[in-house]
Amino acid sequence: MALATDIRERVNTFPKGRTFGYDDLRIAKEDYITAAKALERLQKSGLIKKVSRGVFYIPEQTVFGELKPDYSELLRPYLFENGKRVAYETGTSLYNRLGLTTQMAFRIKIASRRKRVSVRRGALQADSVKSYAEVTDRNYETLGLLDAFKDIKRIPDYPISQAIRRLSTIVKELNEKQTGVLLEYALVYPPRVRALLGAVLENIGTSKKGMEQLKQSLNPLTTFKFGLKETELPTKSNWYIE
Repeated sequence: MALATDIRERVNTFPKGRTFGYDDLRIAKEDYITAAKALERLQKSGLIKKVSRGVFYIPEQTVFGELKPDYSELLRPYLFENGKRVAYETGTSLYNRLGLTTQMAFRIKIASRRKRVSVRRGALQADSVKSYAEVTDRNYETLGLLDAFKDIKRIPDYPISQAIRRLSTIVKELNEKQTGVLLEYALVYPPRVRALLGAVLENIGTSKKGMEQLKQSLNPLTTFKFGLKETELPTKSNWYIE
């Protein structure tokens, strides 16, 4: 009975509409059966509702009826493990939010280094891809931005020249610390990403120390083809881009 009381008290600390699971409730695996029964009773009482297996939320009542968890909350259980971020959303749905395409994704991609995520929950459909680095709260936005550089030729309905302009705007708005993180993680991405990022950073006037390391990581005998004109990216030849 003590566990059931603990679960109720922990549930009451969560804001309405936020999704939570066994990890959030700090339930040990050996207590899952007892916990499942306690959560079932809370569902019957109307205190919580079930989203999917092992994922619940506290419903919020408004004059317009009950509010269901929003998109980010439905994704949350798949992006965190034991309270720590281990995955992030990438692909077309992310590039849409970054202003790189107007196309919407019917299936989203979730990137993680060690966790395989596959979601089939009604309208929420997601496939797993492997990230280039361990995902944390510090780097997940950076990794998503580097993914856009990596996928620049495959971003739907958006010419590369236009994508370069948009990515340049995004990168220019980063502060010094964020730019440092971007340079740090660019080194684990393919050479074409490093070259394109270097050209963009140089073009917008970045003179950070990490730029030299980025340049040295490239093989001067290897060239990269993006179909960009000199007027679209004036610094491209400095980074072996044809």
